[in-house]
Amino acid sequence: MRPVEELCQALRERGLKVTPQRRLIFEALRDGAEHPTAENIHHSVQEIMPDISLATIYHTLNDLVEMGEVMELDLGEGRSRYDPCTDDHCHLVCLGCRRVLDLPPTTDGIELAAENTVGWEIVRCEVVFYGYCPNCRA
Repeated sequence: MRPVEELCQALRERGLKVTPQRRLIFEALRDGAEHPTAENIHHSVQEIMPDISLATIYHTLNDLVEMGEVMELDLGEGRSRYDPCTDDHCHLVCLGCRRVLDLPPTTDGIELAAENTVGWEIVRCEVVFYGYCPNCRA
């Protein structure tokens, strides 16, 4: 994720306002738990700004996703998680505690048959591995 000041400048360039609420959200993404939900971010930011709304969190996250600054992850939990790392990488999800780890990108064993992609321009691939972490296995 880019530094907070660069994100603020990117918002201004898109004609969006830079508010204290947005700055706090950027900082929470930068400093907080990996792959947080909007609710996680809301809880974190409320400690500093108690009256911030969950809608403000969602609007800001949607702007960041649209700008390509954050990845939105659907891991089958009924709510999205947000990843400030937008470089190519895979995810490892624990089915017990729901912890999510970033892994280096891999294409080992993953191929698309040329006949299945005729006319397509592939722009992104998501690889998610599911299992149980050592703590949940114990």
